[in-house]
Formats: sequence, C-alpha cells, structure tokens
Amino acid sequence: MKYILGIIGVIISQFTFSQATRFVYQASMTPDSTKVTEKKIEKVYLDVDGQKSVFYSENRAKRDSIMNRMRETKNFDRTQIQDLRSIIDYSVEKDLAKQNLNFKQRIARDQYVYEEQIPNTWKILPETVKIGNYQTQKAEQNYGGRTWYAWFTTDVPLQDGPYKFGGLPGLIVKLEDSKGDYSFDLMESKKIASIQTPESRGQDISIKKDKFLAMQKRFQQDPSSFMNANSNRMGGGQRANAGGRQRQVSNPQQMQDMQKRMLDDIKSRNNPIEKL
Repeated sequence: MKYILGIIGVIISQFTFSQATRFVYQASMTPDSTKVTEKKIEKVYLDVDGQKSVFYSENRAKRDSIMNRMRETKNFDRTQIQDLRSIIDYSVEKDLAKQNLNFKQRIARDQYVYEEQIPNTWKILPETVKIGNYQTQKAEQNYGGRTWYAWFTTDVPLQDGPYKFGGLPGLIVKLEDSKGDYSFDLMESKKIASIQTPESRGQDISIKKDKFLAMQKRFQQDPSSFMNANSNRMGGGQRANAGGRQRQVSNPQQMQDMQKRMLDDIKSRNNPIEKL
C-alpha cells in the first residue's frame, strides 16, 4: 500500500512539477559538539522535476560555476572560491518513483556513492501549525542515530524534502532533529530550466553503505594514513586539486601542513548529521 501511495504521489507531482522547481532551504548546523552555541548557517537546494530530485549546497553550486569559468578562461584564481566552503560536502540524488536514493561524498580525494531506500518510517502526528503560507502537519521518525521531526504540507503534493527524507503526503517545509543540531527551513521556491547536478571530480566509486561508513570512520580517526596511501599509490607526493588541475605536492612541509589542516577540519566536524 505504501508503494502504491508513493506512485500516486509521484504521478500527481509530475503534473504539478512539469517544469523543474528549486526549493531553497536554510540549513542550521552544529558540526562541532564542543561548541554547541556556534551554528553554521548556509543555503541548500532541493531541485525537483517530479520524477527525481537533487539535494546539495548553494556554495557548491557557486563553486562549480566559478570553476567552470576558470577552466574556460584558463585563469585559475582560487581566491574566488576560498569563501565557498560548505559543511554540506555531499549530495543526495533521489528517484521518487522507486523511492531510493544515491548518496555521494568524498573521502580524502575519492568520491564514493552508495544507494539506499528513502527513509520512510514516519509516524504522522496530530499536531498542525502554519509555517509561512503553508498549513503543515508534524511527523516523526528515527534515522541515522537521531530522532527527526518533519512538518509537511499537502498544499505541495510532492513526497520529498531536505537531505534523504521524503515519503510524506506532501513537501517537507521544516525538518529538525530532537537535539536541534540540524534543521532545514524552507525559504522560497522558484522555477528553473532543469535540475542541476553537482559536478564530480573523477569517477564515482560505488560502495555499500556499511563499507562507506567504516571507511569514513577510519579516515576520521587517521587521515594521515589515507594521505600516505594516496601518496604511495601515485608514486610519490600527494596530489591536490588546483583549479580543476592536478598538482604534485612532494614537499614534506607542504604535506605536513595539508595533513594538519585536514585533521583540524575533521576534529571540528565531530557531530555529523548521521552518527557513525
């Protein structure tokens, strides 16, 4: 029955969203559990055409655009993208008819992708509230080590929402976990020519989710081993992306500085959206 309702919802949304639509959310995140008062805030996109959707950060979209322009002009000025780093360094591509998704994220210098079903064990609650122009209803489910609350609206007959979530009788307008570490609030929607998919550097490596999580944990515990493994695999110095090109980093001090920056970054992201 749940599958049939999903198909019906997708058919309805195909008529409603015959043109691609971009839903813009404000993401509020606490990536560092030792600094709970320091929120990271940025915009994220959910591009939908009624059959599929892509969730990714606005900063990544801007960075991709600038990098493409750099490649065309052959003028690689990395200062243009230094302020476009994103906590959301992943993308989620959903197949709304099949109710599954592909999650993509880099570990070290390789990009991995795994497939899973859209989390849909929602318990719809009686609580309703008006958010902006939308009348919404509350739902709850446990996923990824967190309890999640969603407020969805049947005014937008699209079974989708931020991050991996969807499957409710309408668009998720607001999503947050019970601790308030992560929240996504709909700000606006607009028509776009087509869904935009974030660019991948190199080939995606398909992997099972459990293996991805295990690899991610090993990387976070000892990033240097990953850097050294890459270095050995490439026959010397570690390569690093520079304006879409590859450059060799063979200077030991450069390597040490790079490893320190990576370790500091990892330490500041000890409170992931899905707990390992």
